[in-house]
Amino acid sequence: MINLEKVTKKYGKFKAVDNVSMEALPGKITVLLGPNGAGKSTIIKSIANLLEFDGNIEICGYKNDTLEAKKNFGYIPEVPVLFDLLTVDEHIDFIGSAYKIDNYKDIADEYIKLFKLVKKRKSLAKELSKGMKQKLSMVLSLMIQPKALLVDEPMIGLDPASIEDTFKILHKLREDGCAILMSTHIIDMLHEWDEAYILHHGKVVHYVRREELGENTLKDIFFTYTDGE
Repeated sequence: MINLEKVTKKYGKFKAVDNVSMEALPGKITVLLGPNGAGKSTIIKSIANLLEFDGNIEICGYKNDTLEAKKNFGYIPEVPVLFDLLTVDEHIDFIGSAYKIDNYKDIADEYIKLFKLVKKRKSLAKELSKGMKQKLSMVLSLMIQPKALLVDEPMIGLDPASIEDTFKILHKLREDGCAILMSTHIIDMLHEWDEAYILHHGKVVHYVRREELGENTLKDIFFTYTDGE
């Protein structure tokens, strides 16, 4: 589970995030939507413990800045953060050793094959294309077998086949009980989701479950609560 309680982030007098409470539950894909400047990136960085904030954020029952939380938490950022001079295999060895993952090579191999990175295993990160860097970032986050996964614009730079593979992985993680929180602005690409929070001007302006949509679409609701932005 990823749980936020009354989270606020100020830059001077400006509130980028204003008293936000939300949660991503186990076995659910929860979506965070909002126009540019709504505060999505600030929330994402706060959850990942990259920003100081007021309020409380917990991951699987632990405060997000604790080692226990980090052991259960996977994060796929919009822009991959890799070591330029490490190969694909060296990245895998580094994360596998850092997290003390049993059989991490076998786990990583499955994702390496799925994302068609087998021929790039000895390539340096700086030699990879944008899409391949994104795939490697996903491999590193998924190989720790997280109980809570934060995904920020996961489809940027991916080809159509890889996008489908990514949704298959997210679907499998959901079935296995992982709590998934995904931030995106590409609503048409959301094949799978269970709950959605719509953010506008730093506040949650609407929450909806998929079964509550009725005749509406998620895009309809998004535009209704963001003044068409």
